[in-house]
Amino acid sequence: MASSSWRPWRRRRPPSTRIRRPWRAPLALVLLVNLAAIGYRLTEGWSWADCYWMVAITISTIGYGEVQPLSPSGRVVTALLILGGVVVVQISIQGVLGLSESGYFRRLRERRFRRWLKTMQNHVILCGYGRIGREIAEQLTRERVPLLVVEMDQERRDAAEDRGLPVLVADATLDETLLEAGIHHCRSLVAALPSNAANLYVVLSARGLAPNCRLIARSDSDEAERKLRLAGADQVVSPYVSGGRMMAATALRPLAVTFMDLLAGSDCEVEEFRLSSDPQALGPLLGMSLGELQLGRRTGALVLAVQPAPLATEAMRQYRGASYVREQQTLIANPGSEHRLAPGQMLVVMGSKQQLEGVTTLLGAALSSVDHMTG
Repeated sequence: MASSSWRPWRRRRPPSTRIRRPWRAPLALVLLVNLAAIGYRLTEGWSWADCYWMVAITISTIGYGEVQPLSPSGRVVTALLILGGVVVVQISIQGVLGLSESGYFRRLRERRFRRWLKTMQNHVILCGYGRIGREIAEQLTRERVPLLVVEMDQERRDAAEDRGLPVLVADATLDETLLEAGIHHCRSLVAALPSNAANLYVVLSARGLAPNCRLIARSDSDEAERKLRLAGADQVVSPYVSGGRMMAATALRPLAVTFMDLLAGSDCEVEEFRLSSDPQALGPLLGMSLGELQLGRRTGALVLAVQPAPLATEAMRQYRGASYVREQQTLIANPGSEHRLAPGQMLVVMGSKQQLEGVTTLLGAALSSVDHMTG
């Protein structure tokens, strides 16, 4: 009975051993070449160049002829080289083909891609490459913003890769996926999955992992928008609502819509300049009016709007609710020259790249961040 419990297959080497050690056959080939060259050197006394040339024409079965007449010892070396070469070369070819069939090179590319992901900084994570995701990717690509697509669908993944976009094939609703995508180093995350529930999971996971990350989500209904905002989304966009508003605006104010389209195709850009919340960082700019700053005359840029400083702390958010926070995020459009700068304010400024760079230089140390507004 004791002997019947022994099974020969228990002592067999696992089939993945060849995959774990893929270069054993090529190394054996290199070793065979060098040993044969040494054999010719010892038996014939040839130069190293003649030794390796003899090995090359023999092991490749070309057989131009002997470099010099061989001695009996040299013929023994040649015979052993032919026998060893046939075996080692065949094993090497089979090994390389086996690596390709087993997906070894694909896994190697995936590991290299994941190492590259760790180097990404200040990028946008786009979860979902459907119709909405493709348009978002096109806009960000035009602005040369670093972008990472997270997609599981094979067809959509291939479409993104055909556009030259880096794609992380993983479930965007999982925490480990967002961590691997660099949630702590990105500038924003866009949840553009086709399901409201999936977008809600993404927002919940992202907000729990990175409380300060800017989250934009797609929704199909008012109820979904409300839940996404409660989950922590900074901005919720409904394609149907946005499309309806655009069509209504086109019907009522066609010239204004045409102007905005022309503006989007020009070299004018819009950026958000967030002032530091530390009054000391503002220095002489603290309390200065826009008229005194003379931003338009000194840079040529135009201040479109000002967002007051976010006065709502986390405790105030819980005490007075999300509506209070939205009140603090109200924009003051077309601010007058008497409007004064304060810590934490955000200036929405339009101008060319050179003009916006001038605004950055003018505000200097008073700036906390600069974000580009795409689309």
